[in-house]
Amino acid sequence: MLLLGSAGCGGGPSDKGASGGQGGPAGKPGSALAAVGELTVKGRAPKTGYERKAFGRAWADTDANGCGTRDDILKRDLKEVKFTDAKSCKVGAGVLVNDPYTGGRVEYRRGASKVDIDHLVALSDAWQKGAQQWTPGKRLAFANDPLNLLAAEASANRRKGDGDTATWLPPNKAYRCAYVASQVAVKKKYGVWVTAGERDAMKTVLNGCPEQRLPGGGNPTEAKAGR
Repeated sequence: MLLLGSAGCGGGPSDKGASGGQGGPAGKPGSALAAVGELTVKGRAPKTGYERKAFGRAWADTDANGCGTRDDILKRDLKEVKFTDAKSCKVGAGVLVNDPYTGGRVEYRRGASKVDIDHLVALSDAWQKGAQQWTPGKRLAFANDPLNLLAAEASANRRKGDGDTATWLPPNKAYRCAYVASQVAVKKKYGVWVTAGERDAMKTVLNGCPEQRLPGGGNPTEAKAGR
């Protein structure tokens, strides 16, 4: 599961600390900082050919629990959840009590929501860093993996776009360590590479919280394309 909270951590791509950039400790085993050093570093490939449908049907039921992925994440991340169906699948209302990106409280109402489900590692970013060569089943799994998904305030999420750690960090500084650690975990799990600038930005943030653990879990890295 994602780590939805962390100690205060104000690091970011433009922060300059005593151990920023490529310097500082390598990180203890099991830490997100140590895992950064295991990521492949390459240049960004062209975005040519990217389409959302390359990652399969949106919010497919890849875990075969009878509910779509979007509703699964809403159930996980919201409080005071109310459903619109007898199966307790379709989330009709709820509250994002502590939005990870802004730190604020956000009300969710189905059909008129200010809550998005964000891919921590954007699909377009993954496409430019290895996903072009994946099987359809791996891309479907990536797009629906709970490890890579997070309920977040819509306007902040849309400002992020397909940015990576080098180009965007949550305005909520207290969440930055957990956010970057989750991106590292997703990229390590799926073999998504990072650019040199992205790696250095990850290290700059995580050098400020070297004990931050690398999240684990989520779904298998291959899914049946028909779901």
